[in-house]
Amino acid sequence: MPAPGNSRKPRGPKRLTLKNFTLPAAKLPDNYGEEQWKMLASAIDAIHKQTKLGVDLEVLYKAVESLSSKGKEAQQLYDRLRNMCQEHLKLVVLKLNDEGKASATQESDYLPLIDKVWNLHCDMMILIRCIFLSLDRKYVLQTSGLLSIWDMGLHAFGDCVVGHGNVLSRTVSGALGVIAYERSGDAVDRGRLKRLLHMLVDLQCYAKAFEPEFLESTKQFYEVESMRFLEQCEVPAYLIFAEKCLQEERDRADQYLHAATRRPLMGVVETQLVIAHMDAVLEKGFDVLADENRHEDLMRMFRLFSRVECLEKLKESFSLYIKKRGKDIVSNTNSDRDKTMVEDLLAFKRKIDKIGSHAFRNTQLFLDAIRDSFETFINYRHNKPAEMIAKFFDTKLRTGYKDCSEDDLETLFDEVMVLFRFINGKDVFEAFYKNHLARRLLLQKSASDDAERSILSKLKQECGGSFTGKLEGMFKDVNLSTDLTQNFRQSAGKKYAGEIDFSVNVLTASHWPTYAPCKVILPPKILEIQDTFNTFYCKSHRNRKLTWQTSLGHCLLESHFPKGVKDLQISAYQALVILLFNTEETLTCAQIHERTKIELEELKRILQSLACARIRVLTKEPKSRDVAADHKFFVNLKFDDKHRKIRINQIQLRETKAENAQTQEKLFQDRVFAVDAAVVRIMKTRKSMKHTALISELFNQLKFPVKASDLKKRIESLINREYLERDSQDTHTYKYMA
Repeated sequence: MPAPGNSRKPRGPKRLTLKNFTLPAAKLPDNYGEEQWKMLASAIDAIHKQTKLGVDLEVLYKAVESLSSKGKEAQQLYDRLRNMCQEHLKLVVLKLNDEGKASATQESDYLPLIDKVWNLHCDMMILIRCIFLSLDRKYVLQTSGLLSIWDMGLHAFGDCVVGHGNVLSRTVSGALGVIAYERSGDAVDRGRLKRLLHMLVDLQCYAKAFEPEFLESTKQFYEVESMRFLEQCEVPAYLIFAEKCLQEERDRADQYLHAATRRPLMGVVETQLVIAHMDAVLEKGFDVLADENRHEDLMRMFRLFSRVECLEKLKESFSLYIKKRGKDIVSNTNSDRDKTMVEDLLAFKRKIDKIGSHAFRNTQLFLDAIRDSFETFINYRHNKPAEMIAKFFDTKLRTGYKDCSEDDLETLFDEVMVLFRFINGKDVFEAFYKNHLARRLLLQKSASDDAERSILSKLKQECGGSFTGKLEGMFKDVNLSTDLTQNFRQSAGKKYAGEIDFSVNVLTASHWPTYAPCKVILPPKILEIQDTFNTFYCKSHRNRKLTWQTSLGHCLLESHFPKGVKDLQISAYQALVILLFNTEETLTCAQIHERTKIELEELKRILQSLACARIRVLTKEPKSRDVAADHKFFVNLKFDDKHRKIRINQIQLRETKAENAQTQEKLFQDRVFAVDAAVVRIMKTRKSMKHTALISELFNQLKFPVKASDLKKRIESLINREYLERDSQDTHTYKYMA
């Protein structure tokens, strides 16, 4: 501690500074610089003449180092070196021109000469730069405006050699000629070409002198080649040619061209090979490739169009192809083609899906094109595809697993549901599907309840519960009827046991198709059983009325023929006809009609099924397929069959033209009611609405295809019925009348 009263402050640590130790510069002789330059000039001259150096490299390096310490002497040394290099290159270019005139008959022959000169110059400049390295480091790099010794050598070569006369033009022409030879299939020295093009890059001549001419020559070459190849060959061969050329140009760019040239080069080649002939390739080859399932060629086309970002063009051709081929399937009005419409559509969909997945890599653009195109062409022929899909389901559900396994059938149903999604008029499908389902359930022709339930589940998932509500109600009615019949047999119907095995299906009218009332003459015993069942049913279900529909009834009739007893599985109407022959040997069509009251056209079909089909339990006179009122019918006493139980009621499973027309008419009426209801519902909410706005809203709400002209007719009908009125100030505006 300092003594009290001592004001001196304590000292801090001392700072030491260390400096480099340098010897005092030795005094050089007055002519030292000139002597050293003479030695250096002699060495440079020996390098240019490719002779042996007379002085060791270390001595030369130290001489340069001694002259590089002072700015004036260093600048003089740099200028002298540059002048010597330039003078040497002037002699080189004269010799080059003489050799070029003597030996280079073609521009490509000139390349080995300039390549040799360039390689020698580079080797010389490397050695000179090693000798003058200290000048480069101590003076040149520290002085602005001066080129490094290597760059000075490049600049001198560019000015004195490449920039002299036609050296540059001959070099460029020669390089283009060699590339043309290579494109023609000849082998060339890629190493030399790479060195020369890099020379042009180093001399900053590549971008201005070589690249534009190279791209132009490339354009002209492929313009001619692509046109010639496309005219001579088919599209698949052209696609292979185009990909091969693109790969070759890509390799060329990687091997010896500058990296910056790759993008414009590929752009030029793609333009001439792909873009320029895009329409011709699609028009000439797409349909053929798709028809023949040439997935590899289509994939090649996809890759080429993807390169030039023209997949939209390819998608348009793909969509046009789908619509064209699909329209051929749907619009063919031949009845035989209609029978196979769904199978043809399924096969076509599988074909298109394979093209989409294999050739077009499941690209969303093409998946959307498949969906939109199918939706367009499948609705080209209104109602028919929906009808045929319903019939296809009916056929498969009646055969079940006979032709395929459960998994295969489920897969098939999934594929058909895809087609179902494309249909606009799903109400058409519902109407026909309901008719076929009714036949399957009432005639017990459904092969599998599981398959039936599977279809209902798929339809419900696709369209909602309101779509399948009535169909599910049909199944419920059949199940309840089974229990009801069992109760009847155990109670009121017990007295008929052993005489007639009687079954009844009690159907909810709103769930099932509408059947025309039929008043046929039934056997007394059947009428008695009907009355008994009516009494039985009404006891437990008051305020309900049963209406008997015998058109879809069926029975098993025990028939005694001279050659044996047979059990005939036939329809109720067929049974009525056959039972008449218990008391009569011969009956005419007119007599049968009088005794049964079966509708005449229906009766003719029944008689044809019994007397003109493969299994003939009746015979007729005259022997013809047609049935007239005076034609006579007899029991076929020669009838025989190896089976005891014989099925001949297939006539009930086939839909008649009249039934088809009836379904279409009912569908039309349902649509009329739906349109009227939609118009009233909208106008009741809006009160007043323009015509165009009302039409647009109807298009949005209605679930089936409809024309604007038909909507206008329904609006006029509602005006006539005083649901709507026109605005007195604007006739295009409608008002709702409360």
